[in-house]
Amino acid sequence: MTRRKKGRTTIADVAAEAGVSPITVSRALREPARVSEPLRKRIAAAVQALDYVPDLHARALASARTNVVGVIIPSLTNSVFADVLRGIHDRAEKTDLQVQFANTRYSPQEEERLIRLFLSQSPAGLILAGIDQTAAAAEMLRAAKLPIVQIMELGPDPFDMMVGLDQPAAGRAMTEHLLEAGYRRIACLAARLDPRSNRRMAGYRAVMAEHGLDDDSLVVQTKAPSSVRVGCELLREIVAQRPDIDAVFCNNDDVALGALFECQRMGIAVPERLAIAGFNDFEMSAAAEPPITSMATERYEMGVTAMDMIAQTIAGEPPEEKVVDLGFHLCARASTQPRAGARPERQPAPKKSAARTTRVREAR
Repeated sequence: MTRRKKGRTTIADVAAEAGVSPITVSRALREPARVSEPLRKRIAAAVQALDYVPDLHARALASARTNVVGVIIPSLTNSVFADVLRGIHDRAEKTDLQVQFANTRYSPQEEERLIRLFLSQSPAGLILAGIDQTAAAAEMLRAAKLPIVQIMELGPDPFDMMVGLDQPAAGRAMTEHLLEAGYRRIACLAARLDPRSNRRMAGYRAVMAEHGLDDDSLVVQTKAPSSVRVGCELLREIVAQRPDIDAVFCNNDDVALGALFECQRMGIAVPERLAIAGFNDFEMSAAAEPPITSMATERYEMGVTAMDMIAQTIAGEPPEEKVVDLGFHLCARASTQPRAGARPERQPAPKKSAARTTRVREAR
């Protein structure tokens, strides 16, 4: 085999080198299962010899689509989204699809700009977080002729497909767990205040109101990014504001860990004096002392499922279920140990349908 001296190698060059037609090369690169193994090896050798790199723009002109799936999320560093991205990437590796990530930094306007940018590049599909797009973004997405998956939560009117969990229900479930464990003056500590966090807080406030316990003074929140340091600050603030609280529900596990550290500094015994619960069940929650109760969410599986839905649709076999509820489960640990005389935890009956199931799991 001979190498081209200069200029970009084309699919026609690869075809000539391998002694096949350009369409056979294209089929071997896009759908290898449709080409015999000896032919695949011959084409692969030609590709390697000529250093051929597929031209995505040319492919877009020919098929109206690239093989790129755009993924638009609010953060590339938040552990919640890191797990989702890992699931997306692991699933994409089993296809010929490529993944391109973009970060909105929790800005609806930046998300709108990125959606417009991605759509202008003829992506194979889009994955985006949440259900709170701007009116302009929603209009673009509804008009787009490509598979779209919204992740992280569920809503009544998906653009196409959706995979996530019921955020208000998760907030309700954690609050009900604390009430059943015997706690009554339950504060809520929240950072960032993104839409999903606010929906969890809405679940908390709904349950507290149902029990006649809702009180604005029990809620301390900040728009600052969620962090351990912020958890320390919020715990100090709520203790100064409501020294009588007996539990805190934190909207994220790093806030809960900060609250635990601050309790240790202030000499507040956990859970004897103050119970602490978090959300998302990061690894550090189980490793803390005492281990922190948290609500586990299927973040990795969310990424895998979203990418799988895109891949199936592109292959002409769209999933039967357009909306997938992965649910959540409570990891009850020592930080919310039931008080004497508390009602035993209720175990929800398992559901056979695809609807959400909430499971209570006793953890160390």
